[in-house]
This record gives sequence, C-alpha cells and structure tokens, in this order.
Amino acid sequence: MSYLEQLLRHHLLDWRSGWSMGTFGAIAEFHQDDGEIAVIDDRQLLTRATRRGGIRLERSMVAGLVPVAYETLSPRRHRWSQALALCLPDARARRSGRSVLTEIGPDDNAIRGIDRTGILFDMGLSLPQCDFCIRTSEPKLLVELRANLGRSVFDPANGAMPAILRTHPHRVALTNIGRVEVYQKIGGPDTGGVSPEGPHTHVLPKMLKGGRTHSANTPIPEGLLPLGALHPGNPVIDAIGRDRPFEPILHGAFQEMMRRFGTAEALSERKRVDDALDARLSPVETEAPSGRFARSAMRIALRQKAHLAAHSGNIALARLVADWQAAFEQSAAETEDDDAPGH
Repeated sequence: MSYLEQLLRHHLLDWRSGWSMGTFGAIAEFHQDDGEIAVIDDRQLLTRATRRGGIRLERSMVAGLVPVAYETLSPRRHRWSQALALCLPDARARRSGRSVLTEIGPDDNAIRGIDRTGILFDMGLSLPQCDFCIRTSEPKLLVELRANLGRSVFDPANGAMPAILRTHPHRVALTNIGRVEVYQKIGGPDTGGVSPEGPHTHVLPKMLKGGRTHSANTPIPEGLLPLGALHPGNPVIDAIGRDRPFEPILHGAFQEMMRRFGTAEALSERKRVDDALDARLSPVETEAPSGRFARSAMRIALRQKAHLAAHSGNIALARLVADWQAAFEQSAAETEDDDAPGH
C-alpha cells in the first residue's frame, strides 16, 4: 500500500479531518463530529458515511493522484488554512461539463444501498472537473425537474431551483476520483440562511461565472486540476471555525505533508525564513520575495513561528518574529482566504 493511500485511510477515520469535492463556486463537503457513528466504514474501498453525508475515494485512481499540499492566508493575522489538494492531469480530470439540467438516471453507485433507487440529475453548472448533482425519489420534485430538463437552473423562469431549495434533495458531487454525498438540508430559509454544521454544499452563482477551476490563492501547478481536497485538523482553528489553542502535533503532521507534497516555491521560502530567524537577522536585513505565493508562504511561516515561540516560551524568538510581522504583514496587499474550515 502506498504512503498516499495509507494517509487517506488514516484521515477518513480522523473526525478532525474534512473532505471536499467540486470546483470554485460549487463544492460538497464531508465532515464528522467527535464520536459520530459511521453507518458505512469500508477502508478497503476508501468509503465512509454517516447519517448526514458520505465520501468515497476510488481506490483504482489513488496511484494516479497528484497530491499538492498548501497553506493559505487568513484575514486574521494569527491564522492560516491548510489542505491537500487531490489532483489529476487536465485530460484525466475532465467530466461532461453539462450546461443544462440533465437527468442521469438511478444512482446505482450511491454510497448507501438505500439511495440507489434515487434519480440523479446533473444541475448543469458547466463544471470542468465535477458533475454537481441532486438525487431524489420525491414525486413532486421529479415532476418539476423533468418539466425543466434542458434549461439552466439559473433561468429565473425555471422552477427547478426553487423546488430544490424547498425540498432539500441529496446533493452528490461526482468526480473522476470519487464522490461526496450530502444528506442534510440546503442552507436557506429553513436553516436560518446558513449551512448546517457537518456535511453541506455551496453553490455560488457569482463565483461560477468566472469559470475558474480553483481559487487564485491555491497554488495548483499548471496542467493539473484539483478534484477534491483533504482538510486535516487545523492547529489554530477548530472544526466550526473558532480559535483554538495551538496544537503542535496537528501542526507537525501537516508540515510532514508539506515536506512531501508542498510546492518547491513554498518550501524554499519557508527555509529562507527559518534560516534568517535562526541567524537572528532583523527584517531590515532581508527583503520580501517577489512572487505572490512566496510572499504568502513567508507570512504563513511567520504566523506559525509566532505560535511555536509562544508555545515553547522562547521570548527572544517571539520578539524577533513580531518585528518581522510588523514589517511584512503590513506591506502585503494580497486577497486572503476566509476561515471556513472546509475551504
């Protein structure tokens, strides 16, 4: 068994780890709570499901995956986000790219047997690497969906989207590396306008209009498409986005992923910062890197050093890092990611 498959198996069992599949503007997320009971736990098939949602990774595709570990900035200066993007080369990643509501048929490959009689409909979001679907057996919804086949779900005259929001069918994100299924309600009037905790989906028309396959803050190498992501437990943010006391074990675990799967640019910049701080150089004795991702890597490295210095009680290092942050955080102008744990 490869290191990557072992890693994926481990994180399927770790409730602190979240998963997502989809694209920029349309994403399905799978999360678990501490102690939540799995209704399906098949490690051989890399499948796990709870009563709220499920994930399956296609084991046959693991050998061809290209993992990319990355960290992104948070608007809050003591935070950062982290993920392992699960990528394929562009030609192997692409799906149907349907642009209109389309009936696919019974979901014979549903994670749970009880859902295999449900009918899949591709919402027609024109996504290159994901078929973003709904699944239902509800008679009235089936009638509404079939009456609007071949039309955009964003057409104001199309009654499909209002019906979907009223009835909360399952959402299923299909990719060439697997699927994420969400059984909970869609965030809307019934949920107070917010997504429920745990498995949920986001479909954001404004983001979809840009046609991007991933956030500009995500350093995916040219020629690859991210189909999904593993979101390991964050050392400074808890599962619902609140601050948590710094957890060095979680930090160390992700740094190992970075060493194996991080980009050369991020790793080089982190080493440059580490070497400069070890030499006790002041911020005026160095320069900010010119590249966007390198600048981001520098600022993240400083945020992490600040936590490590505070955790170890190294006052001298904490002061030096604070001087660096005063110089380089204030001069940065890049757009930063939000703190949503599943992003």
